[in-house]
Amino acid sequence: MCGDQMVIGVTMVNVLPGKERAAYNELNRIEGIKDIYHVFGEHDFVVIIEVEDLGHLNYIVDMIRETDDVTATQTIVGAELK
Repeated sequence: MCGDQMVIGVTMVNVLPGKERAAYNELNRIEGIKDIYHVFGEHDFVVIIEVEDLGHLNYIVDMIRETDDVTATQTIVGAELK
């Protein structure tokens, strides 16, 4: 990767029923999370993570998983097409 490229992760997050607001507030405190979208369907949130390397992406996803109200995550790593 070139010097200024970032790693983009898209993490789908499921939370305990009725805990969406609390989970959003906790997720919003995690550095490296660029955007959080509350969605309807199979998942409760789509979280966009932008970091400098895969190790840091893994660290952020671990932090999301450790959030009290989070029950499951699924992460996709983005790649640049040239």
